[in-house]
Amino acid sequence: MSAYIPALIRQLVSQRAAGVCEYCLIHQNFSMYSHEIDHVVATKHGGQSVEDNLVVACLPCNRHKGSDLTSIDPMAGVITPLFNPRIQVWSDHFEVENAYIVGLTAIGRTTVFLLQMNEFARLQLRQSLIDRGLYPNLL
Repeated sequence: MSAYIPALIRQLVSQRAAGVCEYCLIHQNFSMYSHEIDHVVATKHGGQSVEDNLVVACLPCNRHKGSDLTSIDPMAGVITPLFNPRIQVWSDHFEVENAYIVGLTAIGRTTVFLLQMNEFARLQLRQSLIDRGLYPNLL
């Protein structure tokens, strides 16, 4: 059961993200399913339903993240925090190379790994959007 998030806060979080998943940067218009409001720190870990702890996430990112706060960095093999869109800058931790989201830091690598950002179907969608000039360029 998900935590109650007041309508005004949902609206503010959605507007702040401008329809874009704050993890993989896919816009809501290009997703098969509606993006969701997600807790960065899950309520089961003490996270609150406040603006500073809420993000917009596409269904694949949200399902893969779940309530996780960390995972194993695939390069270093150590427990590493996941990317937090509320306190970190996307381009400090990721870049896009030929439709692949590449982790530039341990946080980036770990987030790409856990959220499975480079699954085949997600790569195909991202490449199609890049080819049409519809995928964000944050760099």
